[in-house]
Amino acid sequence: MKKRPFISSRIFMVLIFLFLYAPIFFLIAFSFNSTKSRTVWSGFTFDWYTQLFHDNTIMSSLTTTITVSVFAALIATIAGTFAAIGLYNMKQHWRNPLLAVNNIPVINADIVTGVSLCLLFVSLGSLLKFELGFGTLLIAHITFNIPYVILSVMPKLHQLDKNLVDAAQDLGCTWMQAFYKVIIPEIMPGIINGMIIAFTMSMDDFVISYFTAGSQVQTLSMTIYSMTRKRVSPKINAISTLLFVFVLIMLLIINVREMRQEKQLKKQSLQTNK
Repeated sequence: MKKRPFISSRIFMVLIFLFLYAPIFFLIAFSFNSTKSRTVWSGFTFDWYTQLFHDNTIMSSLTTTITVSVFAALIATIAGTFAAIGLYNMKQHWRNPLLAVNNIPVINADIVTGVSLCLLFVSLGSLLKFELGFGTLLIAHITFNIPYVILSVMPKLHQLDKNLVDAAQDLGCTWMQAFYKVIIPEIMPGIINGMIIAFTMSMDDFVISYFTAGSQVQTLSMTIYSMTRKRVSPKINAISTLLFVFVLIMLLIINVREMRQEKQLKKQSLQTNK
């Protein structure tokens, strides 16, 4: 009698995952279909992937997406790391409200962020004489990436032993030397996780990019959207499959890193208890 709730919960869990991922697996399967049919399987082929990499529009948008994601992730990681350190050293009655403000872009709807940034750039552009383009797209990506970096670095700062910096300074290090040789190595796992998350978020973004890129620059997600408005080509299935695999790999890297960090913390705690 006790096994029935357990079995029913497992069946319910399987049905939920099937409901969530069956369309994606269907899309992946038909990205290898030899014909343009979206319902009838006609044979296995890599032709759509070959055509995908020979499409100049898609390759141009992919280059733009990767360039924006790399620069946005690097700049957001540097800015977010220093912001997290500054927040950590603040008094609690100042830090808590600022952390709440930092969380707003994370839980806020993307369309609200995209429209607000679009209005800001348009109003500033009329004053400073610039238009929406690669620069505004990059600034927008940096803006919504910084909160994720801060949220990744803050837990590592809380785990940092404050006595390490004092010990380094007692041994002759200046504050900057202690910062680069003690603080940065200790919080490096959080920095790397934040950078990976920022890069993934930039690669995956559509709504904010759509409102801030202008008419001369297109990211990969915007190109896919424009292709679906005309006619659903099997190349869209191929692009979507590659994006899904890329995001899956990045998530696996993040999860594996977090698991290793937890194991290291458990080993350190066991060693200290002994």
